Amino acid sequence: MSAKYPITISSWTLGDQITFDERVKAAKEAGYEGIGLRAETYVDALAEGLHDEDILAILKKYDMKCTEVEYITMWADEHRTYEQKYKEQVCFHMCELFHVNHINCGLMENYSVEHIAQKLKELCQRAGKYTIGVEPMPYSGIPDLKKAWEVVKLSGCENAKIILDTWHWVRANQPFDLCGVPGDAIISIQINDVHDRAYAPSILRDESMHDRLAPGTGYGDTKGFVKMIKEAGVEPKAVGVEVISDFYMAEGAKIAAEKTYAGAMKVLQEVWPELLAE
Repeated sequence: MSAKYPITISSWTLGDQITFDERVKAAKEAGYEGIGLRAETYVDALAEGLHDEDILAILKKYDMKCTEVEYITMWADEHRTYEQKYKEQVCFHMCELFHVNHINCGLMENYSVEHIAQKLKELCQRAGKYTIGVEPMPYSGIPDLKKAWEVVKLSGCENAKIILDTWHWVRANQPFDLCGVPGDAIISIQINDVHDRAYAPSILRDESMHDRLAPGTGYGDTKGFVKMIKEAGVEPKAVGVEVISDFYMAEGAKIAAEKTYAGAMKVLQEVWPELLAE
């Protein structure tokens, strides 16, 4: 199956305890067209002794691409550490290496809209030709679409966009309505599903990082989320499948890739078949 927009397995979905070759192989055999990489998983590949040309050769061997780069954080801090600055540069390098034009970014710290917008503007200026995708998360400093859109608008940057994730959308208790946010403000999406009951607010991030479900297999109405995205005219640069799950990973990367891909394809084929093209 070849999709109009690449069906991408998030780096988180396959964890960080496998080799780069194993990661690409599991994704390919499951049916994915692309893999997502965090700065950390790229550095893990380098730590295996691989060089950029080796990483590209492995992708070519499996006829795969890296289609998602992440994850810049703490970009609104007044005094950023060298580690933060270097991680940002690694993400820029990954975009150049893999020909990816957007970077997923999050912000855990809670600042005013004005402060975040100014820092986003500075980040976008450093990013240059690459698009910065701000991801709202209910336990973060940008908890929902409303604040994300306020920040993006106020930044005034053409390369400032928004990334929407099913899990974060549902856990932020948002209706399936973009409330006037234009479709072209959304750079990419990530799909998954949720359990019937959320963790307590104080440990909600633990649920996000350990206990998600494959798209269409839980109680979050992944189909409703995708339908909202479709009807808004969004053209996602990547359709990420981000299922961070200790349970799935305990079954191994191969099974995790297969189950998440199967769930994603079932949802997309039913709700947005136009997204998929042979």
